[in-house]
Amino acid sequence: MSAARPPVLPELVSYLEGLPEPHILFDQQYRILAANAAYRRQFSPQGSVVGRTCYEVSHHFSLPCDQAGESCPLARARLSGQRERVLHLHHTPQGESYVNIELVPLRDGPGTLAYFIEKMEPLRVAQGQPAAQGLIGRSAAFQHMLALVARVGPSMASVLLQGESGTGKELVAQAVHEASPRAARPLVVVDCASLPESLFESELFGHERGAYTGANSTKPGLVEAASGGTLFLDEVGDIPLAMQVKLLRLLESGTYRRVGSTDLRRTDVRVVSATHRDLRALVAEGRFREDLYYRLSTFPISLPALRDRVEDIPLLAVALLARVAPQRRLAVAPQALVLLQQHRFPGNVRELRNVLERAALLADGTQITVEHVRQALGTAASGQSVAAPADRLAETSTPTLRNVELATLRAQLQAHQGSRAALARKLGISERSLYRKLRNLEPEPPA
Repeated sequence: MSAARPPVLPELVSYLEGLPEPHILFDQQYRILAANAAYRRQFSPQGSVVGRTCYEVSHHFSLPCDQAGESCPLARARLSGQRERVLHLHHTPQGESYVNIELVPLRDGPGTLAYFIEKMEPLRVAQGQPAAQGLIGRSAAFQHMLALVARVGPSMASVLLQGESGTGKELVAQAVHEASPRAARPLVVVDCASLPESLFESELFGHERGAYTGANSTKPGLVEAASGGTLFLDEVGDIPLAMQVKLLRLLESGTYRRVGSTDLRRTDVRVVSATHRDLRALVAEGRFREDLYYRLSTFPISLPALRDRVEDIPLLAVALLARVAPQRRLAVAPQALVLLQQHRFPGNVRELRNVLERAALLADGTQITVEHVRQALGTAASGQSVAAPADRLAETSTPTLRNVELATLRAQLQAHQGSRAALARKLGISERSLYRKLRNLEPEPPA
């Protein structure tokens, strides 16, 4: 006969009940023995979970996670005998959500593993279903990236996000910030690509009155605005070489000087940076400081390209259509989804959004068809693109998606009479994205 299971101590149950985060206590057979109020509110507001298995409640599985293709913290704790952490996609009354799980094994008198306490922290900025905002995905590549975010978020480590343009680096930076103890403090974005070198230091560190012509008043910099929170350096590979040493000083000592001042100021910021460039190659070319690279890349995270997570396209399509056409209940036909999944999407999620917005404008009914997607991609059988004047595309015999997008932007720019901010709202993009697109309209310099 197997040894009798030791009784659950009332003190332990009382302790769990007082914790603010969702916690459960379960045994070697995955049976839930106790669940605190936070867990009941989050995962089972309509009924009791005691006596049911954790995998049935959390995943709606009929067998343990490790037998259903998931990483099971209990199975890992049995092998290691130690605390384990994993990221899981859990069922909640609000739908499927990513949850950061920390499992602690408890031993009985003889030292045998007897019980397990599981703490659950929902990752608020990521979803496994279509959502109005935030990161969306279920693919293995997406979940691997998200697990790294959940792992590094609570720390103070500098994070370097590496990925192609349009992969959602700013959203991932937001996720790192939201998963940190600094979530209640500001996340300040520095668009390094758009700041001219002459203004970079002033924008980042601030300036004193009279520091230079036009400096009529003292102005705090973005570093000061981010104090206590997170400073996000977007496109960090574009930082001027002369500024890199001053940024290195900030990272190493937490100190900086405003332009025109000799006073050393202190700030408390956590730095997250992002780039689509190969920083190692820039270091080898002498265009990026090696010491700064190592300071920024304490914890590098690679963001998967959309072509590496094509199984997420149906989820993304639903969410993106709700954003670009919120008044219409549009659906994508199955064959149209297949066509989208076959496209390489060099512009990644940003390009997918643009394609879906064009397809929505082409669709009169409630469904986006294969033909709508073909036209939106600029690959209709006739070779003619839509939503852009033909004379704008005369320079190329086979219109590309970039040609179509730039020609459309030119037409919108010529017709628009208001501010750039109003144009950005009309196009459904941020002002930063609009300025990037406008830079692409500038003529190429002569060879």
